Amino acid sequence: MLAELANLRGVSGNESAVRSFLAEKLDQFRTEISIDTMGNLLVRRGAKKNSPRIMLSAHMDEIGLMIMSIQKNGLLKFKPVGGIDNRVLAAKRVRIGPDGLPGVIGVKPIHLQKKEEQEKPFAEESLFIDAGFKDKDDAGKQVRVGDYAAFDSVCEELGDGFYRGKAFDDRAGCLILLELLLENDGLAFDAAFTVQEEVGTRGAAVAAYTLQPKVALAVEATAASDTTETESSAVSTVLGAGPAISFMDRTVMVSREMRKELVEAAESAGVPYQFRRFTGGGTEAGVISLSREGVKTAVVAVPCRYIHSPHSIIQEKDIRAAVKMIRTWLESRQ
Repeated sequence: MLAELANLRGVSGNESAVRSFLAEKLDQFRTEISIDTMGNLLVRRGAKKNSPRIMLSAHMDEIGLMIMSIQKNGLLKFKPVGGIDNRVLAAKRVRIGPDGLPGVIGVKPIHLQKKEEQEKPFAEESLFIDAGFKDKDDAGKQVRVGDYAAFDSVCEELGDGFYRGKAFDDRAGCLILLELLLENDGLAFDAAFTVQEEVGTRGAAVAAYTLQPKVALAVEATAASDTTETESSAVSTVLGAGPAISFMDRTVMVSREMRKELVEAAESAGVPYQFRRFTGGGTEAGVISLSREGVKTAVVAVPCRYIHSPHSIIQEKDIRAAVKMIRTWLESRQ
């Protein structure tokens, strides 16, 4: 299901395909499912008597592009949706609009660039999408301003248990929540598959207000910097070393009690785990922790190389370890 989830196009604000996929998978179980005004998919599994409500969250949206204008020559100008490094965009394939029209991100060829242009990253205004239109009128027949463009990248297995694809942030988290829900083993928790995380954790704020948890766990993907040029002291997470437990990030101070519980759960389940050694970036945990009178919150994340790019790499055993660890943690709170 990782490939099925990752291959769906769901740029922030346009998550309907992901939401429909998840709802269809869950429809066979006696589970209370609802979709709120924002578009969050909320799954209620109740709470044990005298136990606080537990919320698990994972966001459905991915980074992408939005068409902002159509040029006279038929080329499409765009703005990024979410945090994207312009250096990864040139020559990448995209799918545009609801019909998935194919296109490619173009830029002035190196032969025509001035020396100073070659020495710095591409400026946003220098990039465009070429979908093979002869002029503006031709393009206007198939593309509208405001259409989304998602990366055209198909998930595939690499080597032994590695996967390459887009949108692992946070379809990996969605898969973990889905696996826990599909087990249907009586564990009591609420799940929120949220929208618009990449543009300000907007869906999670609404979901937490609705579900009113006392305890919450944000399930994410996080940057792995375990490549050859990175100094060991700067490595945030490592592929294959298990899910990463956060201490803090730009948006939240993780509950020390929950962090201890997660470590104990991983050790009890016999799965590897690591600590996220990077405190920048933000997660849904920030807005969830501030909901209503406050929520005890923690973050578990799957390491992901080349995150926020058309081609990220993730390892299957980290996802499986995360499922086991979180299941064991949930059992300890029933």
